[in-house]
This record gives sequence, C-alpha cells and structure tokens, in this order.
Amino acid sequence: MEREQHELYEYARKRLKQKKGLYFHFVLLFLVSLFLFVATKLFNFGIDSNWYMYAITAWLFIFLLHFIKVFITDRFMNKNWERDQIDRLAALQAKKIAELQSNIEEESSN
Repeated sequence: MEREQHELYEYARKRLKQKKGLYFHFVLLFLVSLFLFVATKLFNFGIDSNWYMYAITAWLFIFLLHFIKVFITDRFMNKNWERDQIDRLAALQAKKIAELQSNIEEESSN
C-alpha cells in the first residue's frame, strides 16, 4: 500500500510541476508580448511595423502545444493508461500463445 501512495504522490508532484511550468510559460508570454508591443509602438523599434505580431503568434503556437501536452496528452496517457495498455497487450499475447499451444497439441495427437 505504501508503494501505491508513493506513486500517487510522485504523479501529483509531476503534474504540479507541469502545471507550474505551463503557468510560468503563460506569464512569460504575456509579459514579453506586452514588452514587444510597447517597444514597437512607443520607440518605433524594428523595420516592419508589425514584426512583433509574427513573434507573438509563433510563441502562442508553442504555448498551445505546451498546453495540449500538459492538459490533454499527459492527463489521459499517464502511468495508469500505460499499465492498462501493457496488461491488455500481455493478455492478448498470452491468449495467442495458448491458441498456438493448443494447435500444436492437436497436430501432435493426430
């Protein structure tokens, strides 16, 4: 029982670390986007007047990928899902081995 509690604790700690990293990424995206906007509009920094929009859009896309990884992919494909898949595949393999053994026994008895 202690091992299961430790696994639950480690999973919760890992999820918290992922969420904390995502929130930090969001705050950083917001602050840098604000800085780029202000720097471009106030100081006329840059060759193209809308160059900062390309940088923000690219960074927003990367943030969305990070969000999908944390809240969608890792949420459903965690250790329990992995264990279930391994158990299911092992059961299928054991069933096939049993079928092959029964076929071999039938052929050897004939």
